[in-house]
Amino acid sequence: MLKIFRAILGILLLPICIVITISIADIIKALEPSATLTDMPIALALLAGFLLWILIYYILPRPVRTYIIAHELTHALWATVMGADVFDMKIDKDHGSVTLSENNFLITLAPYFFPLYTVITIIIYYICSIFFDVEQYTLIWLGLVGLTWGFHFTFTLGTLMQHQTDIQLYGYIFSYTFIYILNALGIGLWIVLVSSTTLEDMLITIGSNFIEVIAYLHNAVSTLIETIPER
Repeated sequence: MLKIFRAILGILLLPICIVITISIADIIKALEPSATLTDMPIALALLAGFLLWILIYYILPRPVRTYIIAHELTHALWATVMGADVFDMKIDKDHGSVTLSENNFLITLAPYFFPLYTVITIIIYYICSIFFDVEQYTLIWLGLVGLTWGFHFTFTLGTLMQHQTDIQLYGYIFSYTFIYILNALGIGLWIVLVSSTTLEDMLITIGSNFIEVIAYLHNAVSTLIETIPER
């Protein structure tokens, strides 16, 4: 019964996936057309870090164990935040596991939408800023943010293309749609960070597109029902 419920919930999330995708496209199209990357050093630093990681990912041996550590630590972190106990954690060169007192879909799916190393990089930056003048190195830190998010992106994508018990536990449809939504929202927040677009602009765009998509689906369903002959 739960599998059916999660599948239905996943299907209901599909319009949200469409809304977020359209909204990000609208936000990108609304950016100042004359602006280039050289006019946006923050965006350039993030992109440089991301592309550097892509190069590392495809040329050098992949640090699989480093990803596994982040994966299991993210499970443990979200479990702790949500009041669960962490009993045991095992890390091997090609797989890992963590034993918890309780679980839920946020704890299970957290590694696929929460870029742990990116968050750690940002926290270290702000801690260092308390004791040192790090403003002159901001672009370097942003490069590290882009690099660590690229790490999250590539390994998440690669992991989702394999058989994962995390995904199977809550159903493929629900898991994939939920993970897509949160990662897409993350991209939207990056755009807010590096451009003149505000968080309010992003939320307004998402709300407007949500109304349009729901209205379109409502009309489509109504039209379909009208075509069904009455008995």
